Amino acid sequence: MALFDLPLDELQEYRSASPEPEGFDAFWSKTLEEARAHDLDARFELVDTGLTTVKVYDVTFAGFGGHPVKGWFTLPAEVSAPIPVVVEFVGYGGGRGLPHEHLLWASTGRAHLVMDTRGQGSAWGGGGGTADPVGGAPSYPGFMTRGIDDPENYYYRRVYTDGVRAVEAARSHPLADAARTVVLGSSQGGGISIAVGGLVPDLAAVAPDVPFLCDYPRAATLTDRHPYREIGLYLKTHRGHTAEALHTLSYFDGVHFATRGRAPALFSAALEDQTCPPSTVFAAFNAWAHEKKAIEVYDFNDHEGGGPFQEAAKLRWLRSYA
Repeated sequence: MALFDLPLDELQEYRSASPEPEGFDAFWSKTLEEARAHDLDARFELVDTGLTTVKVYDVTFAGFGGHPVKGWFTLPAEVSAPIPVVVEFVGYGGGRGLPHEHLLWASTGRAHLVMDTRGQGSAWGGGGGTADPVGGAPSYPGFMTRGIDDPENYYYRRVYTDGVRAVEAARSHPLADAARTVVLGSSQGGGISIAVGGLVPDLAAVAPDVPFLCDYPRAATLTDRHPYREIGLYLKTHRGHTAEALHTLSYFDGVHFATRGRAPALFSAALEDQTCPPSTVFAAFNAWAHEKKAIEVYDFNDHEGGGPFQEAAKLRWLRSYA
């Protein structure tokens, strides 16, 4: 696949035209206040995985609406004092999988919580176990248009809130050093990490890879690859509702969370990525508020981005922060 988006020099200057909705901060303050009205009730149950160098806990905590959200919490086996913690969010359609799929971060001497994504976990990987008990208006199959009729109903309102509560759950463990908390993820996980980075003011670092859920107006009209294509297919049937849909999506656009990012950030983008076009990634990166930010660019890669090379880049970069 040849390059299809803006040239790199233009990407480095690109700014999204996505308008920030009125009352953005009030909307999210109210959402998180309502979520925190429920006891976090973070529970860590030790599980027998057959792994000897780490301890793995089956985690349950109260997310949006007090709904139970699952995760795995993994620690180096011999830890006795608080250590940095990495909270990870997974890609579209995936779930927390199985514990042995997530050994990298505990291998670095950090605690690691990987959050299950509500309603997902059935498209790839080892599966998930978190339901989404909330209904919604008609939507195109997938998750991008669930509740798109109103910001209060939109699916990612619940997911982003779960992400904030996942940070709170990880920090509640006695062996987690809350001051050295990092959030990261790839694709959808990268988009969630940007949102959480804008909603949690005291993170040590944020590392979104080829992030999804950014610059919706451009993404929905630039690529015909799923999941962004779900928006166009919904509007193909629901003619005349484009303005309303984009208004809802504006409350969940990574660009607007990025302007509130208060931690150092390492992004990555791939110039042949048709799933999360590079201009949409640069839209969030260029908007990121913290002065300490960097982006790794992979010239000839699609949505796989940097893969293991980006993991190595994060391992080096995070030594300075957590």
